[in-house]
Amino acid sequence: GAQIIDLMMLVIDVTKGMQTQSAECLVIGQIACQKMVVVLNKIDLLPEGKRQSAIEKMTKKMQKTLENTKFCGCPIVAVAAKPGGPEAPESENPLGVSELIEVLKSQAYLPSRDPLGHFLMAVDHCFSIKGQGTVMTGTILSGSVSLGDNVEIPALKVTKKVKSMQMFHTPVTYAMQGDRVGICVTQFDPKLLERGLICTPESLHTIHAAIISLKKIQYFRGALQTKAKFHITVGHETVMGRVMFFSPAPADFNEEIQENVFDFEKDYLYQEEYLSKDSNSSDEKKENDQAEVQLPRQQWALLEFEKPVACPKLCLVIGSKLDTDIHANTCRLAFHGVLLQGMEDKNYTETFLPKLKVYKLKHKEGQVERVMDDYSVIGRSLFKKETNIQIFVGLKVQLSTGEDGIIDGGFGQSGKFKIRIPDGLKPDTKMLLTVASRKKSKAGKGDTTKEDESSKNDSAQPVTISLLFKRYVFDTQKKMIQS
Repeated sequence: GAQIIDLMMLVIDVTKGMQTQSAECLVIGQIACQKMVVVLNKIDLLPEGKRQSAIEKMTKKMQKTLENTKFCGCPIVAVAAKPGGPEAPESENPLGVSELIEVLKSQAYLPSRDPLGHFLMAVDHCFSIKGQGTVMTGTILSGSVSLGDNVEIPALKVTKKVKSMQMFHTPVTYAMQGDRVGICVTQFDPKLLERGLICTPESLHTIHAAIISLKKIQYFRGALQTKAKFHITVGHETVMGRVMFFSPAPADFNEEIQENVFDFEKDYLYQEEYLSKDSNSSDEKKENDQAEVQLPRQQWALLEFEKPVACPKLCLVIGSKLDTDIHANTCRLAFHGVLLQGMEDKNYTETFLPKLKVYKLKHKEGQVERVMDDYSVIGRSLFKKETNIQIFVGLKVQLSTGEDGIIDGGFGQSGKFKIRIPDGLKPDTKMLLTVASRKKSKAGKGDTTKEDESSKNDSAQPVTISLLFKRYVFDTQKKMIQS
């Protein structure tokens, strides 16, 4: 419902200040609304002698809270809507309400409205009127509607004709974006629809998964982790969904991202969690706090819904942890974003996801066992004994001494393998490896103290082998790719 509000009024109990719920309303306001007025209510509960100073104190506190939000500097009005509480006699006059009305008048504005595009309306009540039919009331989110138009209730896959319409008890023949309207249809049971969306027939799609662009909500404590489940509010519903986060490839972190479009041609990097200043993934940050963590300009998530939802493209998405204890003083809203691409096919994992080029970087490390000749070495510890080395043949590796090599095939039965060095081994590398293997063979003659020493020297400078490749998460063939 927040997406239908043009000006919000945030009501705060002056004796308690900002509560968890007020903070969540403020967060939603920042996402979905442009203007706000803060109302400090229940000032009649403050002792008269201290009332003014308490109001000033709370006003300052609220100004501080709003400092880093889009509502910085918004009006703050103190009122008592019903002095003495619900039991007080009706003759009690409200305090400050006429001032509040003046402030609301000064803040009111004409939002820009657009009658073009598909008709879409958020219905919040549905009831029947004897002899007339069933009335659906709500706010038009986009497009327009006229008498006699067909409208679809996508959740029920039902289409009905608009028989009559009213706006504030006045019959009308036309209504457009931003209008609050009651639409009457016939032969429709109001019990089937309490709230939901109605639209131009076949304009709304039911989707099983979606790609969204997103931002973390700064007040949410804790990491946003891939594979975690969130309550996803989208269109007019809240459903459970699982997330997978991804970002541009590191080379494109600073590239300008086009708003509201998703490019399927590009490669994206899989993330275990959403990258933010406080995410755990930057280990270097722990070692060196001065290092500025590089964050991408934009990040995305793949949302997979537990049950399909009907919603328009580019609609607002909010992810929350609504199962958090309401009494815990913590923000339950985790992220917000825009739905860029919905997946309508039930079998989207086979038909759609392979188009999404999200990759994981894989890094394996092994060691050079010994030199075979100037152009080849034997390696170990890169693969397990049972690994099929054949699938790695032809992949490039690099030695810690700088040489580039190519995996040539397995060697023996224990997971060892042969590496071809096209440009040949450097003399230094050859010496290093020959010395190491000599020490090993000496140590093998049964002198344990020497063995200890040699392994110390050996471990001080073994020649390591690095294998780097990427693998696309949704590639059915699980191919290994090297640039």
